[in-house]
Amino acid sequence: MAQRQDFRRIGLLVPSSSSVQERDFSKVLPEDITLHVARMRLSNVEAESTLRIVQEIETESQKLADVDVDVIVFPATAPSSRNGIGYDQELIKRIGAACGKPATTASTALLEALRVLYAKRIVLGAPWSTAVNQTVAAFIEANGVEVLAREALGLVRNLEIGLLDPQTAFDVGRRVNRPGADAVILACGNWSTFSIIDQLERDLGKPVLTTNQVSLWHALKILNCKPLGGLGVLLREHIPGSTSAEPTETPTDSELPRTTTDLLPATNTS
Repeated sequence: MAQRQDFRRIGLLVPSSSSVQERDFSKVLPEDITLHVARMRLSNVEAESTLRIVQEIETESQKLADVDVDVIVFPATAPSSRNGIGYDQELIKRIGAACGKPATTASTALLEALRVLYAKRIVLGAPWSTAVNQTVAAFIEANGVEVLAREALGLVRNLEIGLLDPQTAFDVGRRVNRPGADAVILACGNWSTFSIIDQLERDLGKPVLTTNQVSLWHALKILNCKPLGGLGVLLREHIPGSTSAEPTETPTDSELPRTTTDLLPATNTS
């Protein structure tokens, strides 16, 4: 019979309209790590909703603590950067105070990833509005990283973002890239990106960081897990204490579930 010490548990705090994150995380997690999810209400990615979502953070964190997760992750870049520098740390403190569990956010993980990659200049692509992208860019710059270029697809409804094909992330990454950028950031947890990270890194010759990828990486780093292949240089080479281990390969692009491909043209014409 399996004992508690034989496996670990990651808790996710996701927006209620998230359709991508459970699938992506579950697909790539090692067999000895289980995923447990709580939801906080958010339908649209806009200024008010990204602030309001965290009103539920204590209640939902306590629910995850009921299943004795080892770490809690809030893998949402826009909400965790919403109030500027230090806001992500405030949220981590709120989670810890509510349930006593270690925690991280997508914004915290992103800043840590930029630090370990020595990335001081980045470009930022996202599916949400220009206004939300500006808020995220301001958070990044307030933390000492220069944003050379930005691109936003202009979507507001999170369900529509979740239907975007991963090719949209690949295309945005190529368009927004600049020669002087140390890394490319593709932000938004409901944007499917896992299947394009490795290929985009090969094409651009630099690290590609996405919301779910950095959130997963930081959780695995906190748990001192083995590296993962197939999700870029960050998870392959930057999990301390496991560099001697062979990376666990994630599914190939063709093996990962595809999202609906015909929505982007319709949403961009509105």
